[in-house]
Amino acid sequence: MPSSKTLRVVALFKAKPEQVEALKNFLAKLMPPTRQERGCLRYELHQNNADPTDFAFIEEWENDTSLDAHLKSPHVEAALPLVGEYLAAPVDIRRYGLV
Repeated sequence: MPSSKTLRVVALFKAKPEQVEALKNFLAKLMPPTRQERGCLRYELHQNNADPTDFAFIEEWENDTSLDAHLKSPHVEAALPLVGEYLAAPVDIRRYGLV
């Protein structure tokens, strides 16, 4: 159950204009295996209504350890070298705590 002690994450992705659909499909494939990971409480992909090149994963994890394990999971490690071809800027991953 989510609580004030859980870790919130916003992972931002900026697609090249010609790669919007490709990036959306690429990121969507990460959702099913991630949602099965231990410690994953929420993992949602969002697309900015005003700027379709702007994507964000809105995530909630039990703790930093759970997120660190996710970032080292086989599906994420396999995706990291490939995602760059779709991106106009580096991925920006931000960790937050509830105030």
